[in-house]
Amino acid sequence: MPTPLPSSPASSAPLHLAVALDGAGWHPAAWREPAARPRDLFAAGYWADLVAEAERGLLDFVTIEDSLGLQSSHFLEPDGRTDQVRGRLDAVLIAARIAPLTRHIGLVPTVVATHTEPFHISKAIATLDYVSSGRAGLRVQVTARPNEAGHFGRRTFPRFALEDRDDPVVRELTTGLLDEAADYVEVVRRLWDSWEDDAEIRDVATGRFIDRDRLHYIDFEGDQFSVRGPSITPRPPQGQPLVSALAHESATGAPFRLVARSADVGYVTPHDIEQARAVVAAVRAEQDAAGRADDPLHLFGDLVVFLDDTPAAAESRRDRLDDLAGHAYTSDARIFAGTPAQLADVLLELREAGLSGFRLRPAVLGHDLPAITRGLVPELQRRGAFRSSYEADTLRGLLGLARPANRYSPIATA
Repeated sequence: MPTPLPSSPASSAPLHLAVALDGAGWHPAAWREPAARPRDLFAAGYWADLVAEAERGLLDFVTIEDSLGLQSSHFLEPDGRTDQVRGRLDAVLIAARIAPLTRHIGLVPTVVATHTEPFHISKAIATLDYVSSGRAGLRVQVTARPNEAGHFGRRTFPRFALEDRDDPVVRELTTGLLDEAADYVEVVRRLWDSWEDDAEIRDVATGRFIDRDRLHYIDFEGDQFSVRGPSITPRPPQGQPLVSALAHESATGAPFRLVARSADVGYVTPHDIEQARAVVAAVRAEQDAAGRADDPLHLFGDLVVFLDDTPAAAESRRDRLDDLAGHAYTSDARIFAGTPAQLADVLLELREAGLSGFRLRPAVLGHDLPAITRGLVPELQRRGAFRSSYEADTLRGLLGLARPANRYSPIATA
């Protein structure tokens, strides 16, 4: 049986850990480090090696970054730089390629809800759940970048700068995109349930493969799309694969509402314990307002990490990468540079604010991912704060989430 989620912020339940995989690492100059493999970034073996390393470290899951436009140092449009990684593989397809090579770790590709069809994504993630035997999830993301909208030609967005984010027009736009993402997740979830668990009969003697009465129209009508259903893929092994989303603090509260309304895991970006307490309280309030107060919802803190044997070595490496990039690296998340033991101190302190796990963003994947799996994980294990083996066969199981009942089954309807 899945273990229950911690019932209090001070719980001593073991931490959950994930890593966010992006190119050569989260620092824009990561590809120039000796441990990086820039010639392999678009090869399946590169991603297989990264996920194998994460699984050796007993991590809960990996997320895989994606977008519908080239990476850029600018907020809303491509830049002209040629000294940074540009281009990426499709995250869902990477996960599907890696799934048969792994046994325990969860695979959570990023999905851009703004321009992709929820019917197609529901089918892709359900398929990934079958291929991985119950270890699939998705990270839902939105975009207001005009150049990405131009790839599809169905909608346009105004150009604005980062400092305009508190403008009423921009607030309305971003709130609308996040509300649309919540509808998107609702459609995906309904489609996963549109086949009851026993819809497949496969009776050769009678010639009946499915029970048509156990396939359901979802009949969703929203502002941006309508979907009738049912899916063409049977209900996934987990019933509902993991849904996750990143939520920053916002004057509108819309990012927190998306997590509270739609997600199983929310990634938040507090920079200290007081901010973490405030963020956790805000998300829990939104969860209560959404009528989900009794539903399990993990909150993971995001941190960018530079890990070395000494704090000085970590800071020196960060400075060297900043020099190569031509500017100091900044992030929405807290940036940590130090030793694995020091990072363990930080994580255990932040846990007291009510976070049940952390998603770490390795600055240089070839260097900092092994430092997580071979340095941080053993340190947490010594402190009794992390698992010593995988204890569940599915991603939901690893996170203590039960397999949900199908909303369309007679029992659930009753």
